[in-house]
Amino acid sequence: MTREDERHQLADGLATRPNVSDRVADAIRTVPRHEFVPEDRRSAAYSDRPLPIGEGATISAPHMVAVVATELDLQSGDRVLEIGTGCGYHAAVTAELVGAQNVFSVEYVGALADRASETLERTGYGDISVRTGDGHDGWPEHAPYDAAYLTCAAPEFPDAVVEQVRTGGRLVAPIGAGSQRLVVAEKRDDGGLDTRDEGAVRFVEMQGGE
Repeated sequence: MTREDERHQLADGLATRPNVSDRVADAIRTVPRHEFVPEDRRSAAYSDRPLPIGEGATISAPHMVAVVATELDLQSGDRVLEIGTGCGYHAAVTAELVGAQNVFSVEYVGALADRASETLERTGYGDISVRTGDGHDGWPEHAPYDAAYLTCAAPEFPDAVVEQVRTGGRLVAPIGAGSQRLVVAEKRDDGGLDTRDEGAVRFVEMQGGE
């Protein structure tokens, strides 16, 4: 079976899940996940599980990327803030949904940010904006965002990230220290969040914030 066959098989399986939209499954079908994992992990690139990518980080399981993207209800042209670039795979999936020029990603570890930028350029997603920085600060220069998500767990949604999302905008993040829950939120007119819990998850913890 070729990598393309494996990718289609993965996407077909995700498309059967009630919490994954057809648009998101098609994005998973398009992005070459094997290009975003270390060479010695590529045989497992289309297994539905997280994989280590170095620097203590992981690439999320495809089903988790798909669930987050579906919960965000991303539309073409939406401006999206990602906290935790990692290897760049999740940003590439987001780019398939909104356009690469509308994705802005912040990575705490400089080596990961540099590597992700190179991979994104090589795979046709070079218009995604990546910078090294503390995700707790968001990326105010490109605000307001229609949506934001974290690929790392935080005790709560970072205040700056919430502020940089427009009223009515959507946020998704693994929230909690130790025990984590996937929390989906919508920003109210008063700046607060209406939230709902989508179940237990396990992500690496967010760095920075000192």
